[in-house]
Amino acid sequence: MHTHSTYSDGVLTPAELVRRAASRGVSLLALTDHDETGGLAEAARAASEADIVLVPGVEISASWNGQTIHIIGLDIDANATLLADGLTSIRHSRGERATRIAAQLDAVGVAGSLAGAARHAGNSAAIGRGHFARFLVEHKYVRNMSDAFSKYLGTGRSGYVPPSWPDLARAVDWIHGTAGLAVLAHPDRYRLSPRMMQALFEAFAQNGGDAIEISSDGRFKESAQTRLARQFGFALSSGSDFHAPGKNVADLGDVTEIPAGIPAVWQRLRATR
Repeated sequence: MHTHSTYSDGVLTPAELVRRAASRGVSLLALTDHDETGGLAEAARAASEADIVLVPGVEISASWNGQTIHIIGLDIDANATLLADGLTSIRHSRGERATRIAAQLDAVGVAGSLAGAARHAGNSAAIGRGHFARFLVEHKYVRNMSDAFSKYLGTGRSGYVPPSWPDLARAVDWIHGTAGLAVLAHPDRYRLSPRMMQALFEAFAQNGGDAIEISSDGRFKESAQTRLARQFGFALSSGSDFHAPGKNVADLGDVTEIPAGIPAVWQRLRATR
């Protein structure tokens, strides 16, 4: 329920992604590129050939209390005007941010980063920090992706530009406007205090959020986030957050099984009814 292709920051085309999923035994797959739905048509054609049920999705960059969060939309209508216009506005903001990042990197002696990041993006309208990180690794400014963020792209570093995202409420509205399901992606990565995590879940519930994504380490663990999901009545979702072979802890199909007694978000999808 959480994968990426070359239409955002993945390295496989939508068709390649689907074929890899099929080879790994996946039968239900959501393509959820960052702020982008352009790969869904290609993925749908490949899924039809591979006998996979494709769930149209997107991962929306949003802001809550000054914190960047990601909200996945599942079962969306990519042609719905409200969502399409909203994603266009985010991509425009991404483009402006990429230009500023490149200028700041150039000022500290890293030349050609915008063109280099664009080559890694595949889709120049979706350039993000991950693409700049790949450029920095490729040209040996850093040893690995983690170094790229700690030395250049992380908060307070020379190449950091603060993002400008829609707020949580607006992102959920865009998804619900297409009759889709809104899923709070990987809350365990936000490094929030228990009090702030409670507040995030409460805000997500107040704005109609549908489900929470749990860690995809292959084994269910009762966590503070899971307990909060029970408290607020959220369904649970699980996805690999796949970007590239060998680059993630989880590969396609490596997802955590939802335990009995807790609703799984895929049970509420139109495609599975």
